[in-house]
Amino acid sequence: MVDIITTNNAPAAIGSYSQATKNHPFVFLSGQIGLCPGDAVPLKSSFEDQVLQIIKNLQAVCQASGGDLTDIVKLTVYLTDMINYKKLNEIMVENWPQPYPARALVAVTALPGEALVEFDGIMFLN
Repeated sequence: MVDIITTNNAPAAIGSYSQATKNHPFVFLSGQIGLCPGDAVPLKSSFEDQVLQIIKNLQAVCQASGGDLTDIVKLTVYLTDMINYKKLNEIMVENWPQPYPARALVAVTALPGEALVEFDGIMFLN
């Protein structure tokens, strides 16, 4: 059975998707851009600020799912400019708890709301 995960501590879905779906032991986390909870307007701020907001948003959805960031086993990051690759790694080392998940990074031409970065992931809950 699939459960739909929602939390007011992360931005509501702005399209035809859920914040996450849970089919125990897996949770599939929808893409997060730098939106603040309760706000449908993406941050027009620095790359670092967007990544930090994304991490907060993912943590909130993880907690609503019964886990936390350390339960993410697969992370995909979408960047609109590969010049930010080194900065992404620096931010993650400083703000993401170990063990780090497996990760793919994809360069894209654009993201919703002119975001600079987006993350999605898969959690595994024991």
